[in-house]
Amino acid sequence: MNIVLDISPIQEFFLLPPDVMLWHFMAYYGWLIIAIIFLMFAKEAWLLYVQGKFVGPIKYTYLALDIPRLNEQSPRAVENLLAYLAGAHSTINWFEKYWEGKVQLIFSLEIVSIDGYTQFIIRTPVDYKNLVESAVYSQYPDAEITEIDDYTEGIPKIYPNDDYDVAGAEFIQSANQMFPIRCYEEFEHKMGPTEIFFKDPMASLMDLCSSLVRGEQLWYQILLIPIGFDWMDEADREIEKIIGKKPKVTGANKLIDQLNMGIAQTSEFVYAFGNDLATQEKEFKPLSMVELKPKQKKQVEGLHQKVSKLGFRAKLRMVYVGKKEVYNPKKVFNGFVGYIKQFSALDLNAFKPDMNYTATSTAFFTKVRRLNERKRRIVTNYINRDWYAGRMPGIYNVEELATVWHFPMDATVKAPMVQKTPAKKAKPPISLPSEETIVYQEALEPIDSLEMETESISPKNIIKEAAKNAAAEESSGQVPSNLPFG
Repeated sequence: MNIVLDISPIQEFFLLPPDVMLWHFMAYYGWLIIAIIFLMFAKEAWLLYVQGKFVGPIKYTYLALDIPRLNEQSPRAVENLLAYLAGAHSTINWFEKYWEGKVQLIFSLEIVSIDGYTQFIIRTPVDYKNLVESAVYSQYPDAEITEIDDYTEGIPKIYPNDDYDVAGAEFIQSANQMFPIRCYEEFEHKMGPTEIFFKDPMASLMDLCSSLVRGEQLWYQILLIPIGFDWMDEADREIEKIIGKKPKVTGANKLIDQLNMGIAQTSEFVYAFGNDLATQEKEFKPLSMVELKPKQKKQVEGLHQKVSKLGFRAKLRMVYVGKKEVYNPKKVFNGFVGYIKQFSALDLNAFKPDMNYTATSTAFFTKVRRLNERKRRIVTNYINRDWYAGRMPGIYNVEELATVWHFPMDATVKAPMVQKTPAKKAKPPISLPSEETIVYQEALEPIDSLEMETESISPKNIIKEAAKNAAAEESSGQVPSNLPFG
């Protein structure tokens, strides 16, 4: 039995003039395209509705972290802290996503400087408060955690404003998100065969924060969402591009190949072009690591290093608010850009301010109106900790995040206005005629020789020194009321 297919209608359709062909196609199949677009929008609208119902009742709290005095922990401690927070990740199935509206909840790592006083803060859902506290205490047993109110209250959202002005931006990756930035291990400086010094990149930010005067505020946040392990597949595809490996053939690729083949058979030009591609495929051969250029080899190694650690989706956002009489964006905003550029690895990845969409900078037509609208958006998005507003978040591993947000090391960073935990309570040496005295750890030096002068360790001198330090702290200015200083 022979089956005969009549393809003459198809041939007649392709012989029609282009405008008539388009008209016929829309008349017969245009409703299908409209229906697909409508269903896509309906799905997204429903998803936003159910997610709003799920997120609405969730309460957040702000935990102010007082770093230990004489902190000697490297950023690796924060890396371990973030790995612990990754335990908040949960797998969301289809029913939970589209019917219950369940979403992965957001953490926010923040640094705020108000009138020159600097505080590290973690914003967390109340349900994960104990998780955050355990993560901090596991790495910093002497740290103090205080629950505070939102420090952004009282700052205007509408601009222009009679009293305040604002500058800010989101910071995005300059290359593919799979390539790593310059991480903290690259800031280690070796002196001699045994000594290694860590040049903490946080030093410039702490110095900038301490330079703020009364009426200035600097806000810095990193919004975090824990993710699974699917993101590593994108890194594998980037590696295949670098080494020139032929991409895997999928069902969609096979269908596209078949369509290309059909088109090629109807045109000699396309057919000849297809032959050229076929010849190139025969000569296609992936490169070995030995054949890679130094830049390509470093990129492959960087990709492998990034996927070797846990990852988060993250968004970086910075806002500088100041009263108009002291507002100085060239010092603060540009200073923050200088801080963030320290993490640039030009052959891998780097941060850059998003000047096209979120930065408070405009040009050309109606630039004043658009500038004020950008100021309103950047402040509102920061205060709301809005994950969806602004640019798409990128993927960072825990090492990258610990590099751009960690407690400064006292050995390399002199930041006198960063809030720290008070001294530990300890028993005094036997030679002191008192039952219990609160002393600083640095005063508890072993007495190895009787040549030490007893006058230098007398309670009278210790009390004088404590009073002198307290007076110096009080003279630095008035402590902001909405942060746990003092």
